[in-house]
Order: sequence, then C-alpha cells, then structure tokens
Amino acid sequence: MGNWKSEFAIRSIVAVMRLFGKLPLKFHYFWGDIMSWFMKSVLHYRRDVVIANIARSFPRMNYGEIKSVASLFYRHLGEIFAEAVWFCGSDYRRIHESRICSYTNFEVLREAYESSPSVTVLYSHCGNWELLGGLWCYNYDPETDYPGDENIVKVIYRRLHSHVWNEVFKRNRSCPIKVEGGYEGQIETKHILRYAIKHRNEKFIYVYPTDQYPYSVSHDVGPFLNQKTNVMLGSAGLAHKLGMSVLYLRMKPVSRGHYEMTFVPVCRNAAEETPESIMRKYLDLLEADIRETPYNWLWSHKRWKF
Repeated sequence: MGNWKSEFAIRSIVAVMRLFGKLPLKFHYFWGDIMSWFMKSVLHYRRDVVIANIARSFPRMNYGEIKSVASLFYRHLGEIFAEAVWFCGSDYRRIHESRICSYTNFEVLREAYESSPSVTVLYSHCGNWELLGGLWCYNYDPETDYPGDENIVKVIYRRLHSHVWNEVFKRNRSCPIKVEGGYEGQIETKHILRYAIKHRNEKFIYVYPTDQYPYSVSHDVGPFLNQKTNVMLGSAGLAHKLGMSVLYLRMKPVSRGHYEMTFVPVCRNAAEETPESIMRKYLDLLEADIRETPYNWLWSHKRWKF
C-alpha cells in the first residue's frame, strides 16, 4: 500500500475510533460483549491456541475448567477492545474522572525514581495494556504526583507486522494528556538501547512489555507456567548496565470499568543483579498473578511455539 494510501487508512480508522470513543463506556461494553461472543462462538478466534495455552499452563485443570477460563478470557478480550475505543475518544480529564485505572501504591514508583538514575517498569499483557498511554491520568493522591513532567515516561512497544494497524494502535495509545499535542513518549524496541545510552545522564521511567514471544536471540531462565520458556533480556540488561531500579507493574481487574495498578519492587539497583535473575523474579511475579486470575492474561498470543 502506498504511503498516501496507508496514511489515509490510518487517519480514517483513528477518526472513526475517536468519533465512537466519545460515547459512554457502557455503550462500548455492550458492543464489546457482542464482539466477545462473535470471536468465541462464530470466528473461533485462535481457539486452538487459547485452549492449548491454558491446558499446558494448568495441567491439573479438567476440560470444563479450561473452557470456563477460555470463556472468561474472551469476555475480557471484548472489554479490552471496548476500553481501547473509548480511550481513543477521551482526553485527560475524562480518563481521570472515570477512574478506569488507579494506583494502589504510587509512592513506590516515585521513591524509585528519586533514588535511581532511571526506572525500568516491566509489565505484561494482563489487564488492559492499551490504557498505558494514560499513565499520567491514574494518580488520585495530590501528595504523590508524578515528578517532573510527562516526558519522563517512555513506553516501549514492539512494532506490529501491519504498518497501518501499528500506527493506529500507536496513535490510540497516545492519550491527549496535560501537554499540548498529547503524549509522544513511545519508543520502538529496536531503538531503545541507542536512546537510553544517548540519554543516560537524564532520568526517565522506561515501561516495557516483557511477556511476548522472543526473537531468535533469547535466553532460558527456567520454567514459566509449567513450560520451558525463553525470554529476551534487553530490558533487564539495559537496567543492569545503567544501574536502574526495576519494578513490576501489576494490573488487576477489580470490576468492569476499573483496574488497580500496583508497583512491585524487583530490585533497587539492577547493576547488583544479573539480567537473568531480574527476569526470573519478574516471571515469578507474573505467574503468581496469572494463577490468581487466569482469564486476565492474553492467552490468544503465541507465547510458546508448539
């Protein structure tokens, strides 16, 4: 697709999403439930992958329990799409007042930021990662506001194969927050090493997705969800190299339309740990969360190759 055609498609999709995003969140959940049913019962969207992932991760579950987790997962997937469209049509004030997300211990992030050269935050495909562009909107304690300005938060993302959909989701995550023009702190994975080294004397909060299928160069740090799992060490390796604090971001659904976000310390100084040990601690935290709320993880992605 030519450049002008791609840009036209991107702008058109985003414009439609922003238009519909102005509607109330309950409206989007209504259509999200329909989409959930359609993906599960009509399209059978990645059904084999979902069932296989759950069964291999929870070998003691019987088939009825596996189907129950899968059904709840598809319902949650519909909610993710609904919230993403609503988010696209929202500004800072609307997102903040909705309380769709809230921090339980924001002071942990602030303390890590103030006591470290920079902070690495590891997160997974739990909760709704499409809401991360609103990180500035979710603190309700005026005594522990974000230090500095919006530009200190850098969300790292892995580029999608489709240029059009990559740009659509990238722009959708760029919540129009306090600064004019919105949040632009997204960095593609292949550029983060150069960026962090170049700006090593500046203080940032780097937010990484870390549960995706790894590239060819990966490392075995032990089992995860009952399976041999390789991981990329880039985020932990960079934190180790620059002596950053490392936190795990837990995103837990409390009720429909509300997530709690909790920062869990992994290490205060990554230079004193190995990248492998950092990722092992992260995987242990993530696995505990998935076991507690199984439907809350993205079972449809191909984390393991069968």
